[in-house]
Amino acid sequence: MRVIAGSAKGRKLLSVPGDTTRPITDRVKESLFNLLRGYVEGTTWLDLFAGTGAVGIEALSQGAERVVFIDRVRKAIEVLRKNLETTGFTEQAQIVHGDAFQYLKHTDAAFDYIYVAPPQYQDLWAKTLTLLNEKPQLLAEDGRIIVQIHPKEFHPLSTPNLTMTAERRYGSTLLLFYAHRQAEREQEQEPEQEYEQE
Repeated sequence: MRVIAGSAKGRKLLSVPGDTTRPITDRVKESLFNLLRGYVEGTTWLDLFAGTGAVGIEALSQGAERVVFIDRVRKAIEVLRKNLETTGFTEQAQIVHGDAFQYLKHTDAAFDYIYVAPPQYQDLWAKTLTLLNEKPQLLAEDGRIIVQIHPKEFHPLSTPNLTMTAERRYGSTLLLFYAHRQAEREQEQEPEQEYEQE
C-alpha cells in the first residue's frame, strides 16, 4: 500500500493487522482520486473508521488542507500515527481515538468530504449515513459523502436530506457518492453508474 500521487507520492504505508478495518486497494484509491481530480486542493476531510488513514493521507498528499481521522481500534491509531509521520502530514491531521458515531453526534464541524469505510457486514455504513442524514450540516454545501462497501452489503436507504449522485464498482468494492438533496429538483435522476472488473 502506497501513496498514489502528490507531495508524498510513492511513500509506503503500514497496514493494520487483522480484520478490524476495511482496507482500500491502491487501484480503487487511484480510481477514486482520478474522479476527484481538481476538487481536492484546499478541502477538509473527515475520514471515519480511518484504519491506516490511506484515504485521508492521499487527500493530504494531493492538496487537502486538513483531515480528521477517527478510529476506535488502538492498533489502527498506532499505525495511523506512524503513517502520518512517514508522509509528513502530522501537523495537518487531527486524530480522534474514539467512536465515530459519538463524534458525529457531538461535532458541529462541516467537511467538504466525508469518507465512510466501516468494518464489513455489520451495516455500519447505513447507520453512519442515517446519522449524517439527520445532521446534513456536517457536509459542506457542495460537499460529498463517499461510502466504501462490498456490493453485497448495499441496500436501499431512506435519506431525505441526501441523494446518491453516483456509484462506482471496482470488483469487490462499491463506492457510493452522496450530496445534499437539492430542493429545486422535483424529479430524482438515476445515479451515474460505472463498473470495472477486478
